[in-house]
Amino acid sequence: MDVHARSVRAAVIDTGTGEVIERTISPRTDHVVAFINDIAAGHGPSMVTYEAGPTGYGLARAVLEAGHGCQVAAPSKLLRPSGDRVKTDARDAMLLARLARNDDIVAVTIPSVFAESARDMVRAREDARVVLMSARHRLSKLLLRHGYVYDLADQAWTGRHDAWLRRTRKEHLLGGPAGTLVAFDDAYDAVTHAAARRDRLDRAIEAMAADSEFTDVTRRLGCLRGISTLTGFALAVEIGDWHRLSGASIGSYLGLVPSESSSGASRVQGGITKTGNKHARRLLIEAAWDHKKAYVVGKTMRDRWALAPAAAAARGDAGNRHLHRRWQVMTAHKKRHTVATTAIARELAGWCWSLAVMDDA
Repeated sequence: MDVHARSVRAAVIDTGTGEVIERTISPRTDHVVAFINDIAAGHGPSMVTYEAGPTGYGLARAVLEAGHGCQVAAPSKLLRPSGDRVKTDARDAMLLARLARNDDIVAVTIPSVFAESARDMVRAREDARVVLMSARHRLSKLLLRHGYVYDLADQAWTGRHDAWLRRTRKEHLLGGPAGTLVAFDDAYDAVTHAAARRDRLDRAIEAMAADSEFTDVTRRLGCLRGISTLTGFALAVEIGDWHRLSGASIGSYLGLVPSESSSGASRVQGGITKTGNKHARRLLIEAAWDHKKAYVVGKTMRDRWALAPAAAAARGDAGNRHLHRRWQVMTAHKKRHTVATTAIARELAGWCWSLAVMDDA
């Protein structure tokens, strides 16, 4: 099926007789399921296939609940003819039907209702982070254009910085050009509201992380440096079923491996592929930076270890020591920070996988 918000194009291939049936049906879930029931009644058990997209997984769950097979195809893995220059809903539906018949579909995991809702919340927090960063950038550059620069750059956006912003408004902007004052107030309000939105989502995520189906995985991931409750929960939600991956494949799944163009005796490697889940990839790259500084087991790490099984704590300690040593080696070889961080993130993904699939017993 080629599924859209306002229409669904279905193509059916009877693998026994070769009969082809094509229909355009309503996008309402009950109508789609009724159509599949009719097909199954006349032609036997059915396997439904459609591409992952903005319509979500509600249809897939409804089809599975009705007793039919269903797989959601990864769009980037579909085998499309390179010379095909005509793209229509009917042709897309038929292509999916043929690929499904030949068992050439690379399916994505269909999340549960709870997992999808948790992912919505995690991505809303990511959106809030981006909005906050943009709002802060606009405010700081507004002040820079007028010659006001905060001296303690490493303490920006703290309580002391906020006091400096208010003092700058009172002592320098108030009584000056009206336009600049209005622009400052608007930018400052945007930062305040964005920060409040982010903090509200942080509290909601922490509450869910403390008691949900992802709690155990989140606590085990927290045994590694750079992975707080927010990061661990986001990784657990974004990746979902860790058992479908392996320590060797998770780097490729997250797009953290080098691209390659090889032919014959020629072998050329480029930048990382950046395929897969970009949200999880960003979190791991950020977490990798934490492993550069000297490894000292402090109160925060001990508190996280206390929430996880002893085996997970020991595994996390070994991972922290190994990743810090890898940073030291790369620094000694004068590797660029971007290259080193990506390499550490790739190894960190493997350590995360080993903790996520670990038995809680």
